[in-house]
Amino acid sequence: MSPGTTPGGSVSASGSFKLRRLGAIGQTLLAMTCWALVGSARAQGMPTLTLEESAGGGETWSLSLQALALMTSLTLLPAALLLMTSFTRIVIVLSILRTALGTQQTPSNQVLIGLALFLTLFVMRPVFEEIHSTALTPYLDGTVDAQAALGAAAEPVREFMMAQTRETDLELYLTLSQSPAPGDASDVSFWTLLPAFVTSELKTAFQIGFLLFIPFLIIDLVVASVLMSMGMMMLSPLIVSLPFKLMLFVLVDGWNLLLGTLAGSFLV
Repeated sequence: MSPGTTPGGSVSASGSFKLRRLGAIGQTLLAMTCWALVGSARAQGMPTLTLEESAGGGETWSLSLQALALMTSLTLLPAALLLMTSFTRIVIVLSILRTALGTQQTPSNQVLIGLALFLTLFVMRPVFEEIHSTALTPYLDGTVDAQAALGAAAEPVREFMMAQTRETDLELYLTLSQSPAPGDASDVSFWTLLPAFVTSELKTAFQIGFLLFIPFLIIDLVVASVLMSMGMMMLSPLIVSLPFKLMLFVLVDGWNLLLGTLAGSFLV
């Protein structure tokens, strides 16, 4: 039996006091270490997280604050890639295609996500190039500050999202947020546009998936009817229909048609 425990196995009062004392000592040492590091950084002239006076007389973020904001924003990059680009529509359609073919895990999830990612980069290339020329390059050259660069970078993304958003979905979220009717596209709040864009993307993806599912469903129905008429009750129709669905998809050059249609759907 370890010291500080009762015969029933619970921690005694003296053992609990020792644990609390060790915790207090550890917190004190951690606080002293952080204070020493801050003092050392100030003594060595390292940049601190403060606001600096700008040339126009206002205040701007110091380099340390800008780096901290950049590192924090990188954690939101996966969510932005999923919900503010063409990735959502593409990956849903590819997943529906795999289900319609009945190939279980072929192509694998890694292949589908990789294909959707690179097709997203292809579709979003004009937007990224505009962000690079209007926001990133001026910011790196020092001609604009971080806030102006962020506003310039958001404008191409807003235009892309607005072009792919249905008016009915936008009106829905304007009504839910009790916002006044905007005069033009620039008056729409970004926080209203984002859910409307995601809803439109989901609706479009399922519409494309429905049209994609029909020919494979017809093959399944035909094969099931033939097997029933022949009395082959123990043979799964999915096993028999799979080669025919694969043959149909290959003969019509399905990957070319599907990926071309997906990429072209964002140009309308």
